[in-house]
Amino acid sequence: MDLKPGSRWKSAVCDAQLVVVRPPKAAGELQCGGAAVVPIDDPAPPTGAVDPGFADSVVIGKRYVDEESGLEVLGAKPGRGSLAFNGAAMTIKGAKPLPASD
Repeated sequence: MDLKPGSRWKSAVCDAQLVVVRPPKAAGELQCGGAAVVPIDDPAPPTGAVDPGFADSVVIGKRYVDEESGLEVLGAKPGRGSLAFNGAAMTIKGAKPLPASD
């Protein structure tokens, strides 16, 4: 799986679509809903069921990160499955605090 910045992926089990913002430091598998994602141009529609352990959903416009690998992806289309990298759940990236103004 070649997770280059700007590459687009979709879930194999739900409607979620993703864009890679920052690639991982090491090779691995990006998953959505418990199944490996597929390239956006794959013509196959989503099939199968979302794994209950990975059913927290993808939110459009939110960035998801895997702290250990450095992977960062952007939700481009919402879906029922949640994201994981090599089986470890990814978290929503928090907003950076603004500098204090006096």
